[in-house]
Amino acid sequence: MSRLEELIKELCPDGVECRRLSEVSEMKRGTSITKKIISSGKFPVISGGREPAYYCDEYNREGETITVAGSGAGAGYVQYWTKPIFVCDAFSIQGKTSAVKTKYLYYFLTNIQDYIYSTKKGGGVPHVHISCVENIQIPVPPIPVQEEIVRILDSFTELTAELTAELTARKKQYDYYRDSLLTTDSSNAKRGVILDMLSQPITDGPHTTPSFVEHGIPFLSAEAVFDGRIHFDKKRGDITPEFDNECCKKYKPQKGDIFVVKSGSTTGKVGYVDTDIRFNIWSPLAALRVNSKNSDRFLFHLLQSTQIQSQVKAKASHGSQPNLSMRALEQFEVDIPPLDVQIKIANVLDNFDSICSDLKIGLPAEIEARRKQYEYYRDLLLSFASDCSQSVNVERERERERERAGVARSAEIRLLQFVFGFARVTLDEISENCDSQRKPVTSGKREAGNIPYYGASGIVDYVKDYIFDGDYLLVSEDGANLIARSTPIAFSISGKTWVNNHAHILKFGEYATRRYIELYLNSIDLSPYITGGAQPKLNQQNLYKIVIPLPCIERQSEIASILDRFDALCNDLSSGLPAEIEARTKQYEYYREKLLAFHEMSH
Repeated sequence: MSRLEELIKELCPDGVECRRLSEVSEMKRGTSITKKIISSGKFPVISGGREPAYYCDEYNREGETITVAGSGAGAGYVQYWTKPIFVCDAFSIQGKTSAVKTKYLYYFLTNIQDYIYSTKKGGGVPHVHISCVENIQIPVPPIPVQEEIVRILDSFTELTAELTAELTARKKQYDYYRDSLLTTDSSNAKRGVILDMLSQPITDGPHTTPSFVEHGIPFLSAEAVFDGRIHFDKKRGDITPEFDNECCKKYKPQKGDIFVVKSGSTTGKVGYVDTDIRFNIWSPLAALRVNSKNSDRFLFHLLQSTQIQSQVKAKASHGSQPNLSMRALEQFEVDIPPLDVQIKIANVLDNFDSICSDLKIGLPAEIEARRKQYEYYRDLLLSFASDCSQSVNVERERERERERAGVARSAEIRLLQFVFGFARVTLDEISENCDSQRKPVTSGKREAGNIPYYGASGIVDYVKDYIFDGDYLLVSEDGANLIARSTPIAFSISGKTWVNNHAHILKFGEYATRRYIELYLNSIDLSPYITGGAQPKLNQQNLYKIVIPLPCIERQSEIASILDRFDALCNDLSSGLPAEIEARTKQYEYYREKLLAFHEMSH
């Protein structure tokens, strides 16, 4: 039994009391800042964004303090501070130490961050006020329980912070080398403007608002361009082929094009088109197409460099939102080296960028895994049975009923596994079906957010809310992929998710069992269980007809581990230690070339 379990058993075995946030904390509005104290001081000014608005020489809060951003796009964002700060367009929350620890409050509020965002009021400029959150019910366990929860979550935070610091250092390293490589003093480089590198003037998408459809051509705007890439999961919506054809009269995207965000809060962000998928863009995106005398990847890196981004800041007009004209962007001054030099520079930067930014390799993957792990355990740690959450008690009773009902069959399965090495089971005997909880939402009614929205073959969108929280196995219910098997028909999901009615949802008691079943279903022929012609379907009844040879839990874990390692070796040679070795090798090669590159003496 863990220390936390011991404390809960000792101090709050019957659950915990819930109290209003305003009862257990001191909540104070921010203060409008005066021009006389605005300077390059050392105290952060907390306003409507995720970062300090600026710094000043005065503070109005000290000690442990939680802040909630008051207005703007970041309204509702929760932060924790231990140093003096000046709270301006925001409000602060400090726990009444006799009842609740401030750090515990912070973790609870971050756990319901999406709900706090949902309390925004106002049209053009949304606001979150104290009145929006003061009545939130907070489970208040005894102080020792709060302290243990904080200790556990702090340890997760520290582990992630170490990895994030390393990744940040690598990215700074990349930025430094990028700027060094792109600042050439070669006598062969010529001074010019961006337009000199293009095959046509910069253009953009339509300035009219399209009508979106359920299924059509992806239509992208500024939010789909970040991290140097085009993210189709962040599309604005789908347009009809007819509207796309009209858009193509002005501009038709093609592989190798480069997009620059020219309006809004992300003005200056750059994305490279590396796909032949048919799509189109809206007016906030400027499209650049490189001519045959220049490298598209070189220009892509150049646009992200300090020399270009500083021109973006200088040339963008600032009203309510930054705006960069296409004609101004065309006239940005650049050094243009010969094509062979451009290609060499682009190759070096591509390699370095992949090490720093690819979410499938190295540190970023580890950070993402730690983040999901942290969020999952945070949710578990902050879930208490109490008078204000009766649903928890109800769910526990239902779980007990399910456990009692399955005891006899579970014992039989274990006996068969012991005698014969495996037992023949069906999915309804070893998993809980959650199909009744799934809920489809049409694309037009989805509220954009950061929660994955799953369909038959994986993530199809990101939404604001969730209906599942935990670890589940999804199995495709319909679609051509049941026959084609171009992507796995069984795949695991974790954390907060939303699932539509095109995938079966199964919950298992053990990770090893879930992973074993996932591997097994993806390895067998499912055609005997699939019905339908034009639209193949694996209904729940047929899903439960599949007989699975299930070994003991230790053997399940062993099989899953062996296959996972083999899959990693075969399909992801860029992960883990190989990624680090590759990074070091490329670093060595770069320095070797730099050190051995001597200028010829002039005669």
